[in-house]
Amino acid sequence: MSFRDNLLHLRASHNMTQEQLAMMLGVSRQSVTKWESERSYPEMDKLLKLCQVFDCTLDELVQGDLTGRQPDSAVGVVSGAPPADVFGYDEHARRFASRISGGVMAVILAVAVSMLFFGSVESTQDTLAGLRSFAGLPALSENLGAALGTMCVLAGVAIALALIVPASMQHSAFVRAHPCIEDFYTPEQKASARSQFCAELIGGIVAIFAGVCVVIVLGDTPYEEMVGVPVMLTCIAVGVRFIVHGSMTLGRVNIDEYNKTAAEVLDAREIASSAMSPEQKVAMLSSQREAKRIGAVCGIIMITATVVALLMLFSATAAGVDDYSRGLITVFWLPWPIGGLLCGIAVLAIKGFGRDEA
Repeated sequence: MSFRDNLLHLRASHNMTQEQLAMMLGVSRQSVTKWESERSYPEMDKLLKLCQVFDCTLDELVQGDLTGRQPDSAVGVVSGAPPADVFGYDEHARRFASRISGGVMAVILAVAVSMLFFGSVESTQDTLAGLRSFAGLPALSENLGAALGTMCVLAGVAIALALIVPASMQHSAFVRAHPCIEDFYTPEQKASARSQFCAELIGGIVAIFAGVCVVIVLGDTPYEEMVGVPVMLTCIAVGVRFIVHGSMTLGRVNIDEYNKTAAEVLDAREIASSAMSPEQKVAMLSSQREAKRIGAVCGIIMITATVVALLMLFSATAAGVDDYSRGLITVFWLPWPIGGLLCGIAVLAIKGFGRDEA
């Protein structure tokens, strides 16, 4: 029995069209047609995916006889039924959103904890010393407090990297394996994602606002440094986690955007050698060129902002001024947020002109 006969039987017995099978494998319908007419043969990775789809071994698919096998109802696709998540994209996207948002929260929480140690450093202020005694916190030497605070920050960064780096690598590998996915989300699922985003956005804003209110209430009191700032940073960490997670969870249902951004992961050679249709290849290459232009422009902007900020930072030293409470050094951080805004404007401009040219 030939591979062609097995493929024809499996596809027909599971009520799959060529388009549905092609989407499951990440290839064009023409590729499936060529396989079934024996004008070409699928590559090894596609054969392995076929084995996963039809729950068979490679030997059975290529050399065996599967024409008498009853179809698995869990694999079958009813004609006219909506597309299914055959690649586990939704689970991957949810896990990716949780790890990225968790990594961002870990950094901010680490800073919040470090403020407890920085605030516990020995001080000559009687009010702060009394607060430490009331709270049962020991007075730390300056070096020990700074060391413990720094260790907390480094631990938070380490946790963030342990979450974000593997998640990013797994996402890149997923996109390389599945550069084009059919939109399988129903209108109800998309509406649910929007509702979840609104809830997490509101929750994040409320958490951040609550943290700011704590600092305002405890302002000009002995509790501001030891309680207000750590509580505010903790609330900000929770709020940012909600907002980032909600945004990424909402973005996962935008399959069209996923297919476009796949060009940022694949290189030109991988796109050209993929089994996508010519139209998809052209769209991906165009999106990749746009992403490169955006990266170059934003890189130039932020490098320029960094140079300006460094010049402002060391301007007082170069001029021989000892007073660091006035002059350009007090606003040396300003070029970075300005650079971020300019990057946002550049992204909108490039995308807008790119669509007009297309």
